[in-house]
Amino acid sequence: MSKQNSSQGPGGVAGGGMGPRFAQPVAKAKDFKGTLKRLGRYLRPHVVSLIIVLIFAIGSTLFTIAAPKVAAKAMNKLQDSYMARMMLEKMSEAQKMNPIEEFVKLPMLNQVKDADQKADIVRKMIDLSKKMPDNGPQAGEKVKLTDEQINGAIRAIRETNGQYDFQSIGDIALILLGMYLVSASFSLVMGLVMSGVAQKTVYDLRREVDNKLARLPLQYFDRHPHGDILSRVTNDTDTIATTLQQSLTQVITSVITIIGYIIMMLTISPILTLIVIATLPLYIGTTAFIARKSQKYFAAQQKELGQLSGHVEEMYTGHKIVKAFGREGDSLEKFEAVNDRLYSAGWKAQFVSGIMFPLMNFIGNLGYVGISIVGGIWITRNILGFGDILAFIQYSRSLTMPIIQTANIANVIQATIACAERVFEVLDEEEEVPDSPHAKVIEMPKGDVKFEHVFFRYEEDVPLIEDMNLDVRRGHTIAIVGPTGAGKTTLVNLLMRFYEIDAGRISIDGVDIKVMERSALRKMFGMVLQDTWLFNGTIRDNIAYGKSGATMEEIVRAAKAAHADHFVRTLPDGYNTVLNEEATNISQGQKQLLTIARAILADPVVLILDEATSSVDTRTEVLIQRAMANLMKNRTSFVIAHRLSTIRDAELILVMNKGRIIEMGNHKALIDQGGFYADLYNSQFTGVQPRSRALH
Repeated sequence: MSKQNSSQGPGGVAGGGMGPRFAQPVAKAKDFKGTLKRLGRYLRPHVVSLIIVLIFAIGSTLFTIAAPKVAAKAMNKLQDSYMARMMLEKMSEAQKMNPIEEFVKLPMLNQVKDADQKADIVRKMIDLSKKMPDNGPQAGEKVKLTDEQINGAIRAIRETNGQYDFQSIGDIALILLGMYLVSASFSLVMGLVMSGVAQKTVYDLRREVDNKLARLPLQYFDRHPHGDILSRVTNDTDTIATTLQQSLTQVITSVITIIGYIIMMLTISPILTLIVIATLPLYIGTTAFIARKSQKYFAAQQKELGQLSGHVEEMYTGHKIVKAFGREGDSLEKFEAVNDRLYSAGWKAQFVSGIMFPLMNFIGNLGYVGISIVGGIWITRNILGFGDILAFIQYSRSLTMPIIQTANIANVIQATIACAERVFEVLDEEEEVPDSPHAKVIEMPKGDVKFEHVFFRYEEDVPLIEDMNLDVRRGHTIAIVGPTGAGKTTLVNLLMRFYEIDAGRISIDGVDIKVMERSALRKMFGMVLQDTWLFNGTIRDNIAYGKSGATMEEIVRAAKAAHADHFVRTLPDGYNTVLNEEATNISQGQKQLLTIARAILADPVVLILDEATSSVDTRTEVLIQRAMANLMKNRTSFVIAHRLSTIRDAELILVMNKGRIIEMGNHKALIDQGGFYADLYNSQFTGVQPRSRALH
């Protein structure tokens, strides 16, 4: 049977890179606000930690934002030193040429050693230059610099006597290094604290889900695919943890970064900032358009991937049947068809989402070109410093990344809320009716079981068990036979209160099971089912599962009673042999013997055997029957069987059809009666089909 790939949660990610992730089809929550509010309640115990995260996130981001502005000071220092050297050279040259009488009266700059005196001379020469007419004979000597540049150059002369101020530049570099280290430290602390908050929150959530699953009735598991339940417990909670740990801090840092970058750009140049902001609508519109286009291709890709996985799984698990019927060609043909569709959807999805970054870079480069042109012109006209333009370019180039992150996080959060909603659906499921505070426990159970006018149906309008009456005495073996859907397994489910009856009464030793503790009730039963269940562990641990704290002697005794000890000792590691996940390293019959040994160790009062020998060979069946005979001694036993030869010695045989007991008696009486049971028994040994009248 085909199985959907359950490793992909609703908020899962297909493909790699930020492009595909941004364009993912996103599962949407039915009640976004309500689920978000409910998820927020799990974060309330961690308010102090969240405040710490917020403070450190803001601190880390602010240091990162301020760094380019500080770096600009170093560049401006270099520019000031360069302008100071150029100014001193020009002024000295002007004094040597003696074009202006006022210049000649001042001391020669190349002979002045004192930096302050040299700066005062330059200031006087500049003031004289400003008084010159623009079209006079000395217009060529006029200083055409902004006041800010002049002041910077004169300040550089006073500080370094016109030399490059590498000391100050080095100090700024150390400050920058310190800022980046502080920012990284803040980010590290933020990540550590947020990791703790995320894991503790999901730990609480997982614990609630696990406790909830233990309280859910069996019908929930019957009606929901196991893969879906597993996905909710693992994938969905993992998605929530990842979002809490990464996306929440990214939201904080991205929003602060966007605001901070815009503010810093405005302090440098409002006009250049407008150029950057003008490109944002184009960028956002382009990415939104690509996201809408690629979503349908990603959805198709996931659909075809699921079909391909299901087909491969089917063919792998049933490869013997495929070869036996010579259907390899059909299998390959179907694989090629699905693979072609997956290829078509896959390359379209990857191509459409893959062009997002080139387009983003193109749009970003448009703004970069505009800033470079305008900024270059302003540098030549001395409107802005070289360091300011470099800082602005760095801000503008870095602005797009937090915008991308914010847009991507919006999708991730939406998917996360959908995952949380799926988890909360499990938590909101109706639980089993809780045990009464005065629930009874039978201290020394005997095993007398009685059904009195029991009614039950899975669906309200589909009758199943109608007015069932049954009285089973201690130590008796009750066999239950009938066609598929007759209600055989349902009877067992009702007996163990996996389902609650609609009407009537079921009692053990005269005590209604409704007033008994479920755990105490179910401890009275031991089950050996057709589908053997063994877990990944040693044979010893699997047998000991039937009794808490079982000793090795008890385990060996149970294995001997189940005729399993011999084959266990032939294994290289004996009872310490580790069974793999599906216990495929031992045979089906050996697995069945181990489950019987487990039931023997549990020492139940009532035994339930559900088709325990249906999938083993005749020789193994004999061993299992011997083991079951040991197990059934002095115990009330309910045996569900299709092989009627295995239940001929039962004290009572119930023949069920459509939820009713249509015949009752021992083997000989039912054969003599010549009814449904006789028809069914004879068909198994003579090849005669049961008469159709007996089925109705």
